[in-house]
Amino acid sequence: MASSFAAYNLAEPPRKAADIFIALGKTGAQISLMDLAYIKVSEFETLSGKKMQFVDKVGFKIAQRELRNTINEDGTLNSKKLNKMADKMAAGTSDFNIGGFALGFFLSIVGVLIAYIISDDNKAARTKWAWIGALAGLALILLAAVL
Repeated sequence: MASSFAAYNLAEPPRKAADIFIALGKTGAQISLMDLAYIKVSEFETLSGKKMQFVDKVGFKIAQRELRNTINEDGTLNSKKLNKMADKMAAGTSDFNIGGFALGFFLSIVGVLIAYIISDDNKAARTKWAWIGALAGLALILLAAVL
C-alpha cells in the first residue's frame, strides 16, 4: 500500500497598484498607488489640501518616478518592499514617523540624538526614521555638491 501527499502551492495573486489606497492629509481623501504614480502636483495639492514648496514638489516627482518603477505594465507591484508596506497599510499599521524623519533630515546627527533622548511609545520608529532622514539629508547635500 503506497501513500502519497499532494502539494498545492496556493500563491497569493500579485497585488494591483490600483487596488491599494492611501489616505491623503487631513482631508481624508484616498488615492490609489496607480493614480498617485501619475497625478500632477497641482492635483495632489488639491487632494491633500496643502500647498507644496519647490523642494516638496521636486521630492514628490522623484517619489513618483520611484513608484512608477515599482509598478509593472499590467498594474501589479514588482517590489517586495512595496508589497510589505501594502500589507502593513492593509493591517492598519505603519511605522513611518514624520517627526523622526524631520529631526534627522533637518538636524542631521543632532536630530538623531534628540530622537534617542525622547522617550515614549514611538521611540523605535522615531529613531529609525531619524536615521533615514539624516541619510536622506546627507544624500541631498552630496548631490548638491556634485552638481
